[in-house]
Amino acid sequence: MKIGCPKEIKPQEYRVGLTPDAAREAKAHGHEIAVQSGAGLGAGFADDDYTAAGARILDTAEEIFAWADLIIKVKEPQSAERKMLRENQVLFTYLHLAPDPDQTRDLLASGVTAIAYETVTDRAGGLPLLAPMSEVAGKLAPQVGAWTLQKANGGRGVLLGGVPGVAPARVTVIGGGVVGTHAARVAAGMGAAVTVLDRSLPRLRYLDDVFGGQFRTLYASAAATAAEVAAADLVIGAVLVPGAAAPKLVTREQLKTMKPGAAIVDVAIDQGGCFETSRATTHQDPIYEVDGILHYCVANMPGAVARTSTLALGNATMPFLLALAGKGWRRACEEDEHLLAGLNTHAGHLTYAAVGRALAIDVLSPRLALKA
Repeated sequence: MKIGCPKEIKPQEYRVGLTPDAAREAKAHGHEIAVQSGAGLGAGFADDDYTAAGARILDTAEEIFAWADLIIKVKEPQSAERKMLRENQVLFTYLHLAPDPDQTRDLLASGVTAIAYETVTDRAGGLPLLAPMSEVAGKLAPQVGAWTLQKANGGRGVLLGGVPGVAPARVTVIGGGVVGTHAARVAAGMGAAVTVLDRSLPRLRYLDDVFGGQFRTLYASAAATAAEVAAADLVIGAVLVPGAAAPKLVTREQLKTMKPGAAIVDVAIDQGGCFETSRATTHQDPIYEVDGILHYCVANMPGAVARTSTLALGNATMPFLLALAGKGWRRACEEDEHLLAGLNTHAGHLTYAAVGRALAIDVLSPRLALKA
């Protein structure tokens, strides 16, 4: 199969969809590889690294999209890229369709078979292709939150870990999944007083058993969430409903209860954000203020640490990439129900129920899509 990797064009996105190691593996399995010139530079990979792995270098994205049977990326295709997609082509990348009707409409119009990293599952009920980036984003969240809290950025001027004789900052993490767990560990490691809110009692028990003493856990009732948000210096939104729009858990009215200059980091912004006042920002212009509260809502947080993120994502995607290329998408999905869970569009049909509910679009069962 012909596997193509274009350069990412989303603002300040420095990751690349294919590492030289993955290119070498695919080449060893008999596939042809093409990478757009300069695609890996942001993650520290030169064109020569790809040619040494057996890939060819093409100058433009147009050449990549026209040549490849399977396109592998990191971020959702931008408007210009969506115009180059076609029927009988496979797109393998993050999509986050639920809050993005324009992208969804364009993918359906193109007829492309789009498999989303964020909805591929595993036997344990996890999301193996979302997990590595969730880990990165979770660990970054306290770091960027601490920076946002600095007075020069408009924040409260509070040091996350405090100093002897001065209390540390209070950090509230909404969601105890992969993002929330890593955020809480790092924030606690920085010396903050951390509380993790979640509605799953088994998950709260797990966090208490494994991390007891490092941070508090609390059941996420509406009243408890409101009280913790009001008391916090930093609130990290770490809520995920796989493939669906994130629920709005903190309203604009609640911002008035928060401390002036407090900070919000919304890691759920890829799925629309879990704060009513969230809107996507970029690494170049990451912060805005609403009612005296600083919002950090960068939609591709892991892009800030592009090399670490690219290597972690490449480790996770490689087995699925080889299955798709080696067996073709139909057979690969027929044999692996977890990969089939990643199918979001095919031949003009939407195939992921949560996106259909979010955007009021009819959905074709993924099993039926295999026969379409």
